[in-house]
Amino acid sequence: MYVQKANAPTRKPVTVPSLRAMKAEGRRIVMLTAYDASFAAQLEMAGVDVALVGDSLGMVVQGHASTLSVTLDQMVYHTGMVARGLHATLLVADLPFMADRDVPHALEAGARLVGEGGAAMVKIEGASPHILEAISALTERVIPVCSHLGLTPQSVHKFGGFRIQGRAQEAADALVAQAQAVEAAGASLLVLEGIPSTLGERITRAVSIPTIGIGAGPHCDGQVLVIHDMLGITPGKRPKFSKDFLAGRDSVAAAIAAYAEEVRSGAFPAPEHGFD
Repeated sequence: MYVQKANAPTRKPVTVPSLRAMKAEGRRIVMLTAYDASFAAQLEMAGVDVALVGDSLGMVVQGHASTLSVTLDQMVYHTGMVARGLHATLLVADLPFMADRDVPHALEAGARLVGEGGAAMVKIEGASPHILEAISALTERVIPVCSHLGLTPQSVHKFGGFRIQGRAQEAADALVAQAQAVEAAGASLLVLEGIPSTLGERITRAVSIPTIGIGAGPHCDGQVLVIHDMLGITPGKRPKFSKDFLAGRDSVAAAIAAYAEEVRSGAFPAPEHGFD
């Protein structure tokens, strides 16, 4: 069957420097996951700013209980598919579990995701000393980095499940320090997941790089959701921080457009999507 490729964009491409400009100008950044070319084209047509090829594909595409089984080869494969559906939307890809175990492996993974997969930025979880070293090494070799703090899914066993982070004062202070540390190491973007809304606001004010929230409250510089969650097609209970944007709409395109509009207007996330 012949599938027509998405038309060339009329909007200006989103770049790593333009994300920082969006934060400075107070324009909210719209991010959404994608795992193949067809869904990527839907993001492109809706004007989504950033597409994330997340290792969440291990759960929503492959059916695993966590993200830990996803391999680098699989990430490169899915990143390449998504890249072929995009024109102006900036592409970020996850470093999978243990790809960041030391600097040489992080550099190899980053190079493959950018060189083979077509990503413009790679995402790396945590802020331990070896992660900070990896962030510095990647950025020194002109591979932009998106950091990920808070409820980091690759640490699911350490946390004892998918649990909200940063509720105690000491833990909140530590996350603020980690955010400042990843910025100092060279990160250009910061995803904050599963933290109290007040802490999301505090971290957003404490760093000059843009913050992207997922269950981190309405005060981040942008928002991201797993596309299967926001379309209401993930089996089981939908996460508290998500919303079914397909409900009451007649197409995936309309749902994605509604999500983008609500993020930019500040209507999403609402207070019920956050954590105390």
